[in-house]
Amino acid sequence: MIDAASQLSPPLYGVRVIELAGIGPAPFCGMMLADHGAEVIRIDKPGGSDPLALDQSRDVLLRSRRSITLDLKQPRSIEIVKRLAATADGIIEGFRPSVAERLGLGPDVLMEVNPALVYGRMTGWGQEGPLSHKAGHDLNYIALTGALAAIGPADRPPVPPLNLIGDYGGGGLMLAFGFVTALLAARQTGVGRIIDCAMVDGAAALSAAMWSLRQNSMWDNGRGENLLDGGAPFYGCYACADGEFVAVGAIEDKFYTELLTGLGLARDPLFAAQHDRSRWPAMKARMAEVFASKPRAEWTRLLGQRDCCFSEVLTFDEAPDHPHNVERGSYFETGGVAQPRPAPRFSNTEPVAPVLWRSDSARAELLAEIGMPDDGAPGQLAHQRETEMIEEQER
Repeated sequence: MIDAASQLSPPLYGVRVIELAGIGPAPFCGMMLADHGAEVIRIDKPGGSDPLALDQSRDVLLRSRRSITLDLKQPRSIEIVKRLAATADGIIEGFRPSVAERLGLGPDVLMEVNPALVYGRMTGWGQEGPLSHKAGHDLNYIALTGALAAIGPADRPPVPPLNLIGDYGGGGLMLAFGFVTALLAARQTGVGRIIDCAMVDGAAALSAAMWSLRQNSMWDNGRGENLLDGGAPFYGCYACADGEFVAVGAIEDKFYTELLTGLGLARDPLFAAQHDRSRWPAMKARMAEVFASKPRAEWTRLLGQRDCCFSEVLTFDEAPDHPHNVERGSYFETGGVAQPRPAPRFSNTEPVAPVLWRSDSARAELLAEIGMPDDGAPGQLAHQRETEMIEEQER
């Protein structure tokens, strides 16, 4: 057992990041950095930053920040951001291209103040290109990568995969990776870098394995007909007798054999040639019949202990109570807000204890740190500029 006294600080302890408030992927990047010890200072806008008017105090993406509310149309607010940037290791923003420049907070300005600054830019289409100034959301960005066309059943339109691929995988997580790598370089050279993180690029990069399969003639353009898109009978989801669902991913021969044994299909000649695509539709239909014969709990009892790549399909309500997630502490609750634990985990490391968002939580102390008096208000144009700021923050 590791002695608590020997625990290391979180890996990003001592890193200061300025986050210009936005929605979706940029806040997710800020959350990831804060979860691993970075001091993230979020510059919020008067009236809040969420166009859906969500309760920001219950927004998991905003956890563990210090914050200050500023109207970025006010010269004094711009000066505050510049002074904060001079003390920071990096800044992240999710405006459309050129919006930060129009505000007077573009990379040329801030990197003149702080040459080692890492300037992370999060957009959907990128900083240049014919679509760079167009509005869009996750679904639009992944639509141009081929990823969306590959998701869903063969006889239906493509299925939106929540907004995990564009916003969070290809966007926020990619920006966090880019930020840390640029930070390492800046600390070695003293020279900062500008990160052009486009969700269309990130989603394309996440599809690298599919491109490998295509080059090896293991993936065609038929949706729902391939190895990993639900076409294979041994890699997909099935309905149970009670209307609940299970997932199987028995790709390798040994797992496939175990699955068939658990389903009572080991001697069925239909399943003798696992990768014979001509049999896949009939195999799927037969497996669907079998799974539909028992409730989910019974399949969990029969298959849960077999090494056959089986799992229950849990809802968000169910996931925190699964024994595996409970033992690992994968979810926790603070202030009545249930949320996932920071990931990944590090050995010998004191974990960050996430705290809920509080708007303007550090105004006085932040202003004192940069030698500016506290005027007690975020700016006189708070409500007048609200609609315009929302439009500027659209990706």
